[in-house]
Amino acid sequence: MILRAQNLTKKFPGVTALSDVSFDLVHGEIHALCGENGAGKSTLIKLLSGIHPHGSYEGHFEVAGVEARLNGIADAAQVGISVIYQELSLVDEMSVAENIYLGCEPRRWGGLIDWGKMLQDTQALLDRFQVALDPETPVRDLGVGQKQLVEIVKALGKNSKVLILDEPTAALSEHEVQILLDILRDLRSRGIACIYISHKLEEVFAIADRITVLRDGESITTLTTKATTKDEVIAKMVGRELGDLFPRRVSTLGDVLLEVESLSVADDRGRRRLHDVSLSLRAGEVLGIGGLMGAGRTELLMHLYGAWGDRQSGSIRLKGAELPSCSPAKALRAGLALVSEDRRRYGLILEEEIGFNLSLSSLPEVAPQGLINHHAEATRNRQIFDHLGVRAPGLQAIVGRLSGGNQQKVVIGKALLTGPQVVMLDEPTRGIDVGAKIEIYEMINQLTSEGKAVLLVSSELPELIGMSDRILMLREGRIGGSFDRGEVTQEKLMQAAME
Repeated sequence: MILRAQNLTKKFPGVTALSDVSFDLVHGEIHALCGENGAGKSTLIKLLSGIHPHGSYEGHFEVAGVEARLNGIADAAQVGISVIYQELSLVDEMSVAENIYLGCEPRRWGGLIDWGKMLQDTQALLDRFQVALDPETPVRDLGVGQKQLVEIVKALGKNSKVLILDEPTAALSEHEVQILLDILRDLRSRGIACIYISHKLEEVFAIADRITVLRDGESITTLTTKATTKDEVIAKMVGRELGDLFPRRVSTLGDVLLEVESLSVADDRGRRRLHDVSLSLRAGEVLGIGGLMGAGRTELLMHLYGAWGDRQSGSIRLKGAELPSCSPAKALRAGLALVSEDRRRYGLILEEEIGFNLSLSSLPEVAPQGLINHHAEATRNRQIFDHLGVRAPGLQAIVGRLSGGNQQKVVIGKALLTGPQVVMLDEPTRGIDVGAKIEIYEMINQLTSEGKAVLLVSSELPELIGMSDRILMLREGRIGGSFDRGEVTQEKLMQAAME
C-alpha cells in the first residue's frame, strides 16, 4: 500500500467539506474518485497535496507506511505526491521547456541555466509521452488541450510515486484523451499509483481499477470497477436513481433570432480562422456546434459576442437588426449573452464574492441612477443563486473557493441576469458532475420554453446529440455538415468533423 487515508475531516466556517473520509491506494493502481461538485474531491486533493497543512484537519494519512505531515506542495513533492490540477498553472510568457523545468532548471558550473540540456531533456520527455510539441514554443501560442498536455508531462517528469489527476482530460480532444490513457496504463505497468478524478464515467471505467464515491463530503463506498456499472456509480454519487441523462424537451419554434451569413473572420495576425460560415437560430431552438479542437467553435462564439477577431466579410443579424463588429457590452445590450469556455479566465473575478460576480454583466439593472441599489441587487442575486442551486454558504462566499461546478453556475447566473434572447454556451458542462449536468440541461429546456434560443458548443458528442435540435459540425473553420435531430449519429458527426 502506497497511500492510506483514515477518517479525514476538514471544516471551514459554516461548512464541513470532508467528514470521516477513508480510502487507500496500492502500488500500480489507478483509483478513481467520483462525486458531484461539492462532494469534497477538491478539498481532499488539497489536503493530500499539503495545501491544507497538517493540523488544519482531523484524521491522518500515510505515504508508504509513514504518517504524512505536509505543510505545502514542496513537502508533498518530497514524499512523492504530484498533482495535475483541473485549472492550468502555466506561465504563458515562457516556453514549453521553461514551464516543465520551472524551479528545477538544469544548471552549469557557476549556477547558469544549461539551456541546451533543458531543451534536450524536454524533447526526451515529450517523445516519451508521445506529445508532439516543440520545446521552444511559447505556451501562449498553444491551445487549451496542448497546455493541459504540458501540465501532464511536467508532473510525470518528476517520477512521482503518487500522481493525482484532477479532471485531466476536460480540455483534451478524443485523440489526446487516448494518448493520456495510454500514458497512465504505462505508468501503472511500472508500479506508479494514480488517483484519477473525472466526471466522464466512460474514462473512469476504461482506466480505473477501483472507484471511491464521495457524496456531501463523505466516502460512500469503494467499488471494484469490473464488479460495478455506471448506473450504480451514478446512483451512489447523487443518492438517487437517475432517468434520462439528456432530458431535452423540444419547444415550439418561433421567429429567427440570430442569422449569420457568409461570415469570414481573421485573427489578430491576419490569419483567416472562420471561412464563409452561415447559420440561423430560432426562438425555442437549441443549435449544437461541434468539431475537433481548433475547428473554430470558440472563435465563432467569441466573434458573435464581439470579443475576438477581425470580420473580413459576411453579416450577423440579431432579431432582424444588423449586428456589426461590436463589443461584449453592446452584444449584451442587444440580447446576446456568452458563457465562455474558460470560466476562471473570462467569466469570474475569483477573489470577489458570489454576489459581486453575479452582478457584473447587468449592473445598470440595479443602478439606474449610477448608484447601486444594494437591496434590489441582493434580492435579485438571491433568486438566481437559489434557482441554480449554487452550493455555498451564501452570496458573500468567495468565488475562488467554490468547486468548479458551482463556479460554472455563477457564470451562467451572471449571463442569465442580463435577460438575453440568445444564450451562447461554450462547453457549459466541462468539469461538471452528472447531477449538475442534468440541472444545466433542465435550464436549457427552461430557456427554450420561454422562447429564448441557445447556441451550444460541446466536445461531447452524446451531449450534442441528446440536447440539440440541430447540429452544425465545424472543420478547419468551415461548416463540415448540418444535421437534424432525428438523423444524426456519432459516426456521422465525426465524419463531418474530419473529412
